[in-house]
Amino acid sequence: MSEKKYKLIFMGTPEFSLPGFSALLNEPTYEIVGVFTQPDKPVGRKQVLTASPVKKLALKNNLKIFQPDKIKTATEIIDNLQPDIIVVIAYGQVIPQAILDIPTFGCINVHASLLPKYRGAACLNAPILNNDAETGVTIMKMDAGLDTGPILRQAKIKLNGQETLETVHDKLAKAGAKLLSPTLRDFINGQLVPQAQDESQASYIKVLKKEDGKIVWQESASKIERMIRAYNPWPGTYGENNGKILKIIEVSPQILSGNNWPIGTLFLHEGKLAIQCGQGALLILKLQPAGKKIMTATEFLNGHKI
Repeated sequence: MSEKKYKLIFMGTPEFSLPGFSALLNEPTYEIVGVFTQPDKPVGRKQVLTASPVKKLALKNNLKIFQPDKIKTATEIIDNLQPDIIVVIAYGQVIPQAILDIPTFGCINVHASLLPKYRGAACLNAPILNNDAETGVTIMKMDAGLDTGPILRQAKIKLNGQETLETVHDKLAKAGAKLLSPTLRDFINGQLVPQAQDESQASYIKVLKKEDGKIVWQESASKIERMIRAYNPWPGTYGENNGKILKIIEVSPQILSGNNWPIGTLFLHEGKLAIQCGQGALLILKLQPAGKKIMTATEFLNGHKI
């Protein structure tokens, strides 16, 4: 790449955006002329207005920050910044065509799945839930569709059946950051030809809600075990036990068999806390009874007779 500095706008919001954002901050090739992130939101019991992780990092680097409620209202602002390229990592809004058309080299997105599989929101959870052997990140040139743009590059990571949402999040955020700078360089230099996605292989993942974490104990233990890993820490998993809500934080990967307890029953297996599912049973490692703090199974057994 030549010594020319390219004007770059970065769009991102959560922790997942930070490794890629940091990689761009360390690239002398780019002048970051603006950072777009979601408006500050109330957080915690006291509902304290809190800046996004991306805003905090942008403030540390004295960058221009924009937080429109709707990105389409910022079209003129973006046009006036005259970006050569826009990089989007988990911004949180659909970018309209009018903005996609502004930068010389278009808008580039780092997406947390191996497109065309898992378009949409909850792409970090899906490979765990579906017991996939691998997942990865895709860097693509954006178009007006939802994650439908042509692919520039991908990076894969293998899954071993023990990952949680948190560990997959961290691995993919780092993988995307590592892939981003060389991909941008080669794309701007004309050394990458965007490849159209195979629409026949596409699948869409909806936005998760709190109620998606409800455990139906009639399901198999193996499916529930994957669900607990896929939804930790958000939206979390919970089920009913004796008419009360019981949050399940962590279970053993070991699936128990040969038990004939009624479905949803807590019982002792070799002195350890377990719960019967539709097929097999699970050993509970951490849980949170209604109105109580998170505790280990041992702590729970100390205060409850099973």
